[in-house]
Amino acid sequence: MPRLVADLPTPALLVDRARLAANLDAMQARADAAGVRLRPHAKTHKTVEIARMQLERGAVGLTVATAGEAEAFARAGIQDLRVATPLAAANAARVAALAAAGTRLSCTVDTERGAHLLSDALASAGAEADVLVEIDTGHGRCGVPWDDPEVVALAAHAASLPGLRLAGVLTHGGHAYAGPDDAAGESAGDARRRAMREERDRVLHAASRLGAAGLLDPATAEVSVGSTPTATAFEPATVDGPAGRDRDFRVTEWRPGTYVFFDAEQVALGSAALDQCALTALATVVSRHRRDDGTDRLITDAGKKALSADRSALLDTFGTVLYSPRTMLASPHARLVALSEEHGWIDVPGGAVHRVGDPVHIVPPHACMAVAHHAQLFAVDGDEVVEVWETVGRR
Repeated sequence: MPRLVADLPTPALLVDRARLAANLDAMQARADAAGVRLRPHAKTHKTVEIARMQLERGAVGLTVATAGEAEAFARAGIQDLRVATPLAAANAARVAALAAAGTRLSCTVDTERGAHLLSDALASAGAEADVLVEIDTGHGRCGVPWDDPEVVALAAHAASLPGLRLAGVLTHGGHAYAGPDDAAGESAGDARRRAMREERDRVLHAASRLGAAGLLDPATAEVSVGSTPTATAFEPATVDGPAGRDRDFRVTEWRPGTYVFFDAEQVALGSAALDQCALTALATVVSRHRRDDGTDRLITDAGKKALSADRSALLDTFGTVLYSPRTMLASPHARLVALSEEHGWIDVPGGAVHRVGDPVHIVPPHACMAVAHHAQLFAVDGDEVVEVWETVGRR
């Protein structure tokens, strides 16, 4: 007899199989139509099962964030992995061991010191790997600023080191998560398209500079971009557009991750509608009290350790409380206003319909962070649990 969702211990993360499949199909179709390779970021789902679904649909490989994720997916037989985080010391040695064992591995560098450490690790393991220079196109995290003259020197230096094969450039348009510029009167869609153009045009400009220096060939160079908001708004550069002078290069790869599930943040950004969200947290009401202002406060057993407290400035709650997980309608009044380690605080003006012991379904604010807290994901079809997927690479 199939296991029922109602029988699961809480908190638990549920994955709706039908919505997951629709999201996977839609992004692969979008990439195919744009003429780019899809290399999804597996840190979102951390499961071998979903990775295989992505590859079966046409993904060329996976993107990972850590050496632990690379090791876990390599053990599962997935042999084309891109580590989209600069590595050093012990972590560089771990991925070098994977390359030596036959995994097709590629990495990023954004400093000469980092390139040396990666080269040393690969040389010690007797291995080689493709390397992409990471470009900062606006996020302000890792990467050489797109207009920094030093990008040519860094790429030339990396190309000269043993074990490193310069393959192209890579960026992450993470500044898309800042949302609309209110002063400019942007809509959510306007903001995603602006961030997409900045990501696309700036990385193409950096690639063209490396091409002019004889370091990259436009016919073979990889130009890798990645974020769910910019992928859902992507448009190829046009000859007469801002990136026209860099038209010998083109974006060759997308690395979105959150699209597999979407989440409350992606809904706020306009990347998805609520009924596309495939990941929900199942919680239980453990306490209920009426406050002096007539608001019922529900306390659930899903707190920071189940949902994470990671949310963007676009959200004024820690997740979307659902009225119905089947129809994905949001509760019109319930707001998840705070989290402690093990508890979620939901305020319901005018009184709640939930009693102590009742289930509550919540769309997490940030799917990647929620998954990172759970050892298992429960794949569901309606009220039935049809599969249990172990999460991997959590270290």
